[in-house]
Amino acid sequence: MKDSQSVGDTPPEEFRKQLHELADWIADFREHIEELRVAPDDKPGAISAQLPAQAPEEGEPFGKILDDINRLIIPGMAHWSHPMFLGYFGWTTTAPGILGEIISAPLNVNAMTWRTCPAATELESVVINWIRQWVGLPRDFDGVVYDTASVGIMHALAVAREEASPSTRKDGLIDRDLPRFRVYTSDQAHNAAEKAAIALGIGKDNVRRVPSDGEFQMEMSILRKAITEDRQSGFKPIAVVATAGTTSTASVDPIPELARLCREEEMWLHIDAAYGGGFAILPEFKWIAEGWSDADSVIINPHKSLFVPLDFSVLYVRDLERLRRVFTLAPPDVLRGDTMEAARNYMDYGIQLGRRFRALKAWVIFRSLGREGIASRLRESVRLAQVLADWIKSDNRFKLVAPVSMGVVCFRFVRAVVPTRRGDAGPGSPTPATEERLDQLNSEIVERINASGRAYLTQTKLRGRTVMRIGLGNVLTTEEHLRKAWEIILETASEL
Repeated sequence: MKDSQSVGDTPPEEFRKQLHELADWIADFREHIEELRVAPDDKPGAISAQLPAQAPEEGEPFGKILDDINRLIIPGMAHWSHPMFLGYFGWTTTAPGILGEIISAPLNVNAMTWRTCPAATELESVVINWIRQWVGLPRDFDGVVYDTASVGIMHALAVAREEASPSTRKDGLIDRDLPRFRVYTSDQAHNAAEKAAIALGIGKDNVRRVPSDGEFQMEMSILRKAITEDRQSGFKPIAVVATAGTTSTASVDPIPELARLCREEEMWLHIDAAYGGGFAILPEFKWIAEGWSDADSVIINPHKSLFVPLDFSVLYVRDLERLRRVFTLAPPDVLRGDTMEAARNYMDYGIQLGRRFRALKAWVIFRSLGREGIASRLRESVRLAQVLADWIKSDNRFKLVAPVSMGVVCFRFVRAVVPTRRGDAGPGSPTPATEERLDQLNSEIVERINASGRAYLTQTKLRGRTVMRIGLGNVLTTEEHLRKAWEIILETASEL
């Protein structure tokens, strides 16, 4: 007869031993992360080729699993928490964030209704309110936690669609003699608006991209003209998606003007403040939140700028009942006993039924760091971005190509030369590289650095030209790391 423990969980003493082993592993990983390559230079399939094609028939010891994580998984990762990871928005994690994740795992609750976990529901409401107060949103805004901003935008536009065509949640869009809807966003905005339009039946081609101005902000005069043209052509403009912290440059659209326009045109205004929203907790960055109180919805990703580990995104809606009216349904029979009308049931505020206890990790971080601790870390990212900008401006081979905003710096290698053919302008005399060749060189600099494993940058296109981009926000990144990255960039540019 088999031991009864074999069909239960790991014995308590063995589990305790594994936890201690894991705690040491986590601490060692964080302490020595700087010694790792930032990213691998493997070809696709290299990792899966080293893994068994069939799942094991018998269980394996935890020590062997941990050994394989060290041997196979860690070397095959892009380490977003590495201090030399300077891509995207300088993704970060912190010790309190790790502790919060560890605490939430054994609790393993489903925060779909109040009754299924009162603490999860009420803590989520508290954390949402803390962030609301920090960024200065009025009390008539309330929120719900999703995984990412893309999901939040989809939910916001679903409400905009419902208010533009009541009963769509019940009857759909087919055979209702409705006009084609239009959504407007900047040419610098994330493509989440298009994805939302696909999912909602609006259609990606009905998301109209509005050109940006010299500072990469949505051009108001062109937007007004586009709305007028679309109305005259039989379209129904329903929403504008403004951005506070665009993906490429962290630019901020003219939100107060957009709010006035949306009121005039009776359109929904959604603000994608996934990155920039966190900076609004700083008094010197309060300007970012100007006009938010006149919006219909605002999305903020604390996992981008408030030091919460992925994934944690909050959608705020002015009068949250508007969101609930779109997504609430009579619960299935199995849930009726766990649904209370007098309590908030977060499953009614979106598509997702099963919901993780995300608020717990945010609560642990916010209590551990405090608003001042978060603010000081944000200020350090801003300072480092300005330090890098000064280095770039002092070297005439490089040029800043966008205003330095928050922790994002976009720049371009501009002084390359190429040898001419003998007889053109003298034997071997150099000529300035073409813009197309500079595009190639800027891309090659980023690719070569990333392949080296010494640092990780991103590249983007601005005004049709390829530029390098650095995002700062990792609490482990110091000025010394930034100096090292700049020296690697100079070295790589010289080699090319």
